[in-house]
Amino acid sequence: MCQKVRELQRRIILTFLVFLLMFFYGCSGPEEQIMKRPSVRRGVQRSEVFEKTVNRTLSSRYLLFLPAGYGEKEQKWPLMLFLHGAGERGDDLEKVKLHGPPKIAEKKKDFPFILVSPQCSEDKWWPNEIDMLTNLLDDIVERYEVDEERVYLTGLSMGGYGAWRLVTEEPERFAAAAPICGGGIPALAEKFKDVPVWAFHGAKDGVVPLKESEDMVNALKACGGQVKLTVYPDAEHDSWTETYNNEELYKWFLSQRRAKK
Repeated sequence: MCQKVRELQRRIILTFLVFLLMFFYGCSGPEEQIMKRPSVRRGVQRSEVFEKTVNRTLSSRYLLFLPAGYGEKEQKWPLMLFLHGAGERGDDLEKVKLHGPPKIAEKKKDFPFILVSPQCSEDKWWPNEIDMLTNLLDDIVERYEVDEERVYLTGLSMGGYGAWRLVTEEPERFAAAAPICGGGIPALAEKFKDVPVWAFHGAKDGVVPLKESEDMVNALKACGGQVKLTVYPDAEHDSWTETYNNEELYKWFLSQRRAKK
């Protein structure tokens, strides 16, 4: 009789443990997954905050845009990283919408890219923020439906310098880059000669001399890079308005695909 009682007690305990496990993984598990899944707001730019500690704290507020069709079916989307100019630094993300892709995406809900537009702090400079930018990209790729073969980079003025620097340091990430009125380090052009580049500059730019773009383009050509330069003869520093209003730029981006590893 004692043997049967002990066996019954063992079965009751096992059943209870199984019930607890089913409750934990069947209820708590999905809740945790749902909390980690990013909310989807299509065709609307929203602000998000990125923060990560890697020896030091890396952080930035940024605008995120998801195309109107995002999430409606299983597919990967091209990603565009946009770096603004020095005048848009600070802690007001509305300033980031003043120029370039964020301005366009504000009205064009079918803008065909996942668009990430971080804001640089007032006391910082994009070429010095490479660690933050690369970690931000990692985070976006992990959480959203990004086609990693179609990640594009562009920026204007200070952001043009940032784009040249980022593609120099992380060439394997990008399918193409379009720096506008910026400059880089010509001696390092060999590092990203396999990344297609389309640079833009105003011939009368009194803030960033045209020579900054020309030096980078000539260095890329010398090492066999895929590069072209558009110079606006009458443009001063604002060479970005005409550039970002040109549909050919976006068609060019979408025609580029990074080779599979």
